[in-house]
Amino acid sequence: MESKKKIIVVGGGFAGIQLVRKLDRKLFDVLLIDKINHHQFQPLFYQVATSQIEPSSISFPLRNIFRRYDHVQIRLAEVFSVDQDKRKVFTDIGTFDYDYLVLAMGCKTNFFGNPNIEKYALALKTTYDAITIRNHILQTFENIISADEVEKKLYLNLVIVGAGPTGVELSGAFAEIKRNVLPKDYHGIDFSKLKILLVDGGKSPLNNMSALSKSASKKYLEEMGVTLYSETFVKDYDGNTLTLSNGNRINTKTVIWVAGVTGNTLKGLSEDILAPGNRIKVDRMNRVFKSKDIFAVGDIAYMQTPKYPGGHPQLANVAIHQAKLLASNLKCLIQNKNTVDFEYKDLGSMATIGKFKAVADFPFLHIHGYFAWFVWMFLHLMLILSVRNKLIIFINWAWAFVTKDTSLRLILTQGKK
Repeated sequence: MESKKKIIVVGGGFAGIQLVRKLDRKLFDVLLIDKINHHQFQPLFYQVATSQIEPSSISFPLRNIFRRYDHVQIRLAEVFSVDQDKRKVFTDIGTFDYDYLVLAMGCKTNFFGNPNIEKYALALKTTYDAITIRNHILQTFENIISADEVEKKLYLNLVIVGAGPTGVELSGAFAEIKRNVLPKDYHGIDFSKLKILLVDGGKSPLNNMSALSKSASKKYLEEMGVTLYSETFVKDYDGNTLTLSNGNRINTKTVIWVAGVTGNTLKGLSEDILAPGNRIKVDRMNRVFKSKDIFAVGDIAYMQTPKYPGGHPQLANVAIHQAKLLASNLKCLIQNKNTVDFEYKDLGSMATIGKFKAVADFPFLHIHGYFAWFVWMFLHLMLILSVRNKLIIFINWAWAFVTKDTSLRLILTQGKK
C-alpha cells in the first residue's frame, strides 16, 4: 500500500473544518494549523457582543472536534510563509513539509488604509473581538453614571460603520437592549438620549440583497430608533470624534467597524495571483493559479465562473461546499480519476434585525417579518456544530424571548490594580 499523502490545512473556519472532516483517512495524513485553538461561529458574533449568548456557545475547541480523527494533528501556530518549490510551510513554531497545502485562513477587517480607524475603532472578526465589544459597551454605561455632561455626550453616541448583515444585526440588537434591558440595569441613565447610528456608503442597508429586504430592513431600523447615514463614508476617527464625508462630526467613544474585509495572505505566493480584496485566484477545483499542489477555499478564494464572474459571495455555505468538493477532488487526484468543477447553487441570504424582524432572500422567494425570523433562527441553529451548543443557544433564545432579558451582562476584564 502506498504511503499516505501529507496535507496541511491552514485555518479552522467553516472551510477548514469541513475539509478535514471529509478527507479520506485511508489516503491522507492531515496537519491543521491555526492561530487559535477553536472554531468560531462568526454569524453569531454580534449576539456575544450584545450580551445575548455566551462566547463558549459559539466557540468549539479544535482538539475536541477532531478527537476521534487519529489521522489529524493540530498545531497552534501562525503561518508566515510558504516555499512552493520545497513544499514547506514556515510558522512561529517550526517548519512543516506537505504534499498538498490548503489555505483556508479567511479574511480580516479592512480598515482601508486608515491607521486611526484601525487604532481606535472596534472590529468584530473573532470571538475575542465580540467579548471586547461587550466589555466596552457595558463599561460605557458604568462610565456614564459618573461622567460630567461633556463626557456623557461622547458615551451616548454608539456608531456602527457598515450596513451589511453584521452591521444591521448589531444595530437592531443594540436598539432592543436599549429599550428592554438596559433601563432596568441602569436606573440613573436617561436612555432616550442614547443614539444608535448606522453609517454606510450604500444607498440603503443590506445593499446586496433584494429591494424588498433593503426597504424592510430600513423600515425596521428606523422604527427601532436607529439613525441611518446612507451614502456616507468615514474620513477619520481620533477616539473621540468621527468625521464623515458629508462634513458631519459625531462625538463618540464607541465606533464599531464592520465595513469590509480583506484576505489574510502569506509570503511566498506571487502577487499576481491576488484578486480584489486580497483574495487568492483559484480555478474551478480551488487550485491556486500557477500552482500544482496549493489550494484555497472559503472567503480567501476568488473563483470566477459564468454565474459568478466577480467571485463567489463570502458566505459560510460557499466555504462549506467548496471544502466538501475539494476533499472529493483530492481523492480523485491521487487515484488518477477525473475531478469535478465547483458550481455553487445560491441558497439565499438573510439577516435579522430584532424580535420578529428579519429579511430573507431565497432563489424564488423574498420574505420578511415573523416567518423570516423563525427561518433565520432555525437555519443558524442547524449550522451550530454540537448538539449541546444547539440546545444551549436555543434555551438562551427562548429565555430571552419570554423575559426580554438574558442576564449575561458580565464585564470580563482585569480589575483596577
